[in-house]
Amino acid sequence: MVVKAKSKKKDVKVISGVVHVHTSSNNTLITIVDAEWNKIVGGWTWKVWYKGSKKSTPYAAEVLTKQLLKEAQAFWLKEIGLVFRWTGMARDWVFKAINEIWVIDIQYIKEETPIQFGWCKWLRPKRN
Repeated sequence: MVVKAKSKKKDVKVISGVVHVHTSSNNTLITIVDAEWNKIVGGWTWKVWYKGSKKSTPYAAEVLTKQLLKEAQAFWLKEIGLVFRWTGMARDWVFKAINEIWVIDIQYIKEETPIQFGWCKWLRPKRN
């Protein structure tokens, strides 16, 4: 009989990290990474059992943010930077949820929403 040795979990301590928030009109994705871009925790709004039209609500994003930050505190996370991407309703509520947890300090807030490069698109002439 072969008995496999159980692998021990490494005690990972991450003091500072970056919270990437991707909000769209249909869903919200939140990922917490460390300085070397290793994922600590992350998830979509369906992780907190919101499905359908409810997953696009700001409240679902707030609940997800609180849950992910509680999971990240197990890794000794103390300081974070915020990176917002895309335009959704949940941006303010994610920020509100982070402010409600007093243990984590916010170092910076960054906006990475892509904008159109160059000129505006011209109207094409009508074809007959």
